Amino acid sequence: MIQQVTLDDVSAGYAGRPVLAGVSARIPAAAVTAVVGPNGSGKSTLLGVLAGVLPAMTGTVRHRTGARPALVPQRSTVPDALPVTVRDTVAMGRWGSLGLFRRMSSRERSVADACMDRLGIGALAARRIGELSGGQRQRALVAQGLAQEADLLLLDEPTTGLDLAAQHGITDVLRELAAEGVTVVYVTHDPAAARRAGHCLLLRDGRLVQQGPPGAVLAGGAPGPPHCSAPYGLAW
Repeated sequence: MIQQVTLDDVSAGYAGRPVLAGVSARIPAAAVTAVVGPNGSGKSTLLGVLAGVLPAMTGTVRHRTGARPALVPQRSTVPDALPVTVRDTVAMGRWGSLGLFRRMSSRERSVADACMDRLGIGALAARRIGELSGGQRQRALVAQGLAQEADLLLLDEPTTGLDLAAQHGITDVLRELAAEGVTVVYVTHDPAAARRAGHCLLLRDGRLVQQGPPGAVLAGGAPGPPHCSAPYGLAW
């Protein structure tokens, strides 16, 4: 299987304090990978390392291509008071290829519109981002990530707090992207969302406990502490 990202003995953290320790992981290309684990296990830190916004203290991180990944945060950094529309928010995903001071071409606008339509928010294009529900705003952020047209899409809890229909809508789009050749990695606390992925990484205390098919990982199929009521003592 072709690997999109390979991590070998990676440690990373903040202000000299390690959060990840000795992580060696394989992220398969053109697949959906879920990153799971209890709070404080290092999931968001791992996402930062994959995105290149957090350097590894030790070890190596190798990407299959040199293209910049797209990172979708858990919530928007745009203040609600700003008159920023949904279309503006999604179009920000094109800034990496355009630069801040170039006008969007018809193609750039077409990409943004297609991404909004794909997430079912095309009709909200003129609405201010601060007027949206939590689910609508989350779909706008995912559309912004899609607009970057990256071959590696990273998402921090993209379905948290959404109703079941919205959760399935987003995960269906992510699976479609993987089928089109995009590598998708998302952090989740939801075991059902993790099971819908094709690959799974389980973190605990900053270490990679297990990686592989979600069914085996979430069932605790590899050696681990005995007699756990949930895999590796996770309280799902």
